[in-house]
Amino acid sequence: MPTELPNERSIRPPGSMELDPSGEGVALDETRRLIASNKVEGTAVYDRAGEHLGTIYNFMVDKVSGQVAYAVLSFGGFLGIGESYHPVPWRALHYDVTLGGYVIDVDADALAGAPSHGPDEDPFADPDFGGKVDAHWGSRRPATA
Repeated sequence: MPTELPNERSIRPPGSMELDPSGEGVALDETRRLIASNKVEGTAVYDRAGEHLGTIYNFMVDKVSGQVAYAVLSFGGFLGIGESYHPVPWRALHYDVTLGGYVIDVDADALAGAPSHGPDEDPFADPDFGGKVDAHWGSRRPATA
């Protein structure tokens, strides 16, 4: 994954909602501050020591606020077998341009003990699952580089 972000081309005045009349650049998938969801999925996640923990499998967006609530980390396993999925509050992740991935202030053992689910499970169907995730990660603050 590249660590240098492309220059953002200004397509409209700041704060404007007008569309790009040329039609070029409207479907940007990455700017200096924004990135498309398909480029986030698969991004590496590291602990504070720079050890690879897993990857971002997907993320959960609050339907009402539009904010990303959780990044679901794919952790463990080999070639997709035995992987577990760990929802982590988005605020617990920090993007590190040097690593080209996200950093979280936990190690592999702590992540293994966090709320998780298997590949064919829908844990958020349980109305209490989000509360368990929040309770587990509640005291965590974003890792800073």
